[in-house]
Amino acid sequence: MSDNNGQSNAAAEEKELNEVLKIRREKLAALREEGEDPFAITKFDRSNLISEIRENYSEYEGKVVTVAGRMMSKRVMGKMSFADLRDGGAKIQLCVKRDEMGDEPYKKYKKLDIGDIIGVTGEVFTTQKGEMSIRTSEIVLLSKSLRPMPEKFHGLTNTDLRYRQRYVDLIMNPEVKRVFEARSGIIKEIRSYLDSRGYMEVETPILNTIPGGANARPFITHHNTLDIDMYLRIAPELYLKRLVVGGFEKVYEIGRLFRNEGMDIKHNPEFTTIELYEAYTDYVGMMNLTEDMIKTVAEKVLGTTVITYQGEEIDLGKPWCRMTMIESIKKYSGADFSETKTAEEAKALAESIGIAFDEENENLSRGEIISLAFEEKVEEQLVQPTFITEYPVEISPLAKRMPSNPEFTERFEVFITRREFGNAFSELNDPLDQKERFKKQVEKREAGDEEAGMMDEDYVNALEYGLPPTGGLGIGIDRLVMLLTDSSSIRDVLLFPTMKPLDK
Repeated sequence: MSDNNGQSNAAAEEKELNEVLKIRREKLAALREEGEDPFAITKFDRSNLISEIRENYSEYEGKVVTVAGRMMSKRVMGKMSFADLRDGGAKIQLCVKRDEMGDEPYKKYKKLDIGDIIGVTGEVFTTQKGEMSIRTSEIVLLSKSLRPMPEKFHGLTNTDLRYRQRYVDLIMNPEVKRVFEARSGIIKEIRSYLDSRGYMEVETPILNTIPGGANARPFITHHNTLDIDMYLRIAPELYLKRLVVGGFEKVYEIGRLFRNEGMDIKHNPEFTTIELYEAYTDYVGMMNLTEDMIKTVAEKVLGTTVITYQGEEIDLGKPWCRMTMIESIKKYSGADFSETKTAEEAKALAESIGIAFDEENENLSRGEIISLAFEEKVEEQLVQPTFITEYPVEISPLAKRMPSNPEFTERFEVFITRREFGNAFSELNDPLDQKERFKKQVEKREAGDEEAGMMDEDYVNALEYGLPPTGGLGIGIDRLVMLLTDSSSIRDVLLFPTMKPLDK
């Protein structure tokens, strides 16, 4: 019965929508017959933005202004009407009187629809109720809205519609627009921070012949002219380090990466990162830079380093915790993997703290088992900013070995709110070691691991010319924006997230 009612309601809504669409198109046709085509207007000169008027009201009260924007509401009361007009930054009330505008202009105004884009000229004043308003003397229709604005767009049960029709989401929900304004500000401040420290922004290829710089499943495309398969980049790392070899000692790139992997609240197939590399420093230098940069960006964009994320207070201003991977596992599970020497010993210790092994992971190396223990026992504990350092060499094919313990690398990842936000190394600059690690990645790939890397002979060739001691860092911009805007899903910070077509 409920299904029938639902179908009936949907049919009724569809019929009502079609009727509205028909009426609006008829209004447009009537305007064109009268020689007034709103889509033919190419320019409209504004004297002010609405935000300027609101922020400096004392300067504008009593003055005539010309503004433009979208009509968000309309209340017709005989000879006098009120409407709300919103431009890109703010909203203001319009007071429209027939006696002041004239009969014909007022009739045209009454035919306007919510959603229409209009230009308005009038005097700024305050109503008896204290509402800042414009006493309207002229209205020009600049663009006709042929579709009705949704009344409760934010409350739709089908939240996917907000992501699919982001343009409507932005119209109806000003708070959504503020998230993307903050995103723009965050990226701007990251650039400012690095530029002021002598880094140079560069661009590297998105189409790659070898997907390198990370372990990830790539997207594959085909280059018709060259008649070769190519890969959308999974990381810019190997190109950026080639530039360091070439003599650019501080470089960074902000751009899109593409990984043909799962989708959830933390992952989108295309996402934005910043990667940076600096000669003559190491992973500790990158740790210091990461902590200072995120603190600085938060202070610049939000005005504070103490934030709330999904109900939890996060203090970015205090010194960030630093632990090795083995220390963190011992702290949160009691298991000390430094006492193990072989994969068998590590597996037995892991099983003792409740980690299960099956056909997929029964042949892991000691380092891979340590990494698995960290993922299962530690990550969920890392709420406040924490650097986890000294990763096993088996899962760090591009990081330099620790001189004191060659089974581990000079690498860190930074975690906040139980999520990884950044990854950094003292970059491996030994071409012989690098080639051997590439070979191990190739073996994994040949064994069926689609995320394993390929051999990159040209990158090894570059290293043979000499890469200075170098620190490298990658930070996920989308996750950082989620953190600083208190957004629960990555889709909330991407203007146009990847979506499955409705007809699929």
